[in-house]
Amino acid sequence: MADNFTLYIDSNHTSPYALFTYMALKEKGLPFDKVLINIREKHHKLPQYQSLSLTGKVPTLVQGDFALAESSAIIEYLEDAFPPPQHPALLPRDLRHRARARQLQAWLRSSLLALREERPTTIFFDQKTQVEAPLSEAAQKDADKLIEVAQALVGDGLGYLFGDWSIADTELALMLNRLLANNDPVPETVNKYARNQWQRPSLQAWLRKQP
Repeated sequence: MADNFTLYIDSNHTSPYALFTYMALKEKGLPFDKVLINIREKHHKLPQYQSLSLTGKVPTLVQGDFALAESSAIIEYLEDAFPPPQHPALLPRDLRHRARARQLQAWLRSSLLALREERPTTIFFDQKTQVEAPLSEAAQKDADKLIEVAQALVGDGLGYLFGDWSIADTELALMLNRLLANNDPVPETVNKYARNQWQRPSLQAWLRKQP
């Protein structure tokens, strides 16, 4: 299978979903070209971009005449097309661990709406000043639930959720970093876990906006 990929991402590097797909390609060791799309100027709404994939979303991965949007679909495709042990794994290999990772990913992507609104990724991706306003009641409930879930999974904060790294570790750490980047209170073990995950080389490459 040809592995000449093009990844379309937001030009500001603030989309967590673009980050996850970027990291997936890096972790798999697959070469790719990166094309920046200015979302703020709605370049993703232009006909030539909309025609790339069924949903016309950012990110979109293109491989030859095949294009795929939606980061969860991209991650699953890369895992299936370039499976372990020939390529590093993106998801746990144990059946139940993989199911739990998918559960966590689905929950993080579909819930905690108030927290995501009040603690946007620009807090850390754009290195902007902290959001001064305290969390609303709804966002605090989201934060409490997030911490509850994290505490049930991270143990002493030194390792990974399922024995080895998976993309679920990055997705959980990113959500926790919405709190940490604003100095919102987080238990020490959860704080340690998120900060350890943030040092992942593929994530640091994203922060440095490397190809």
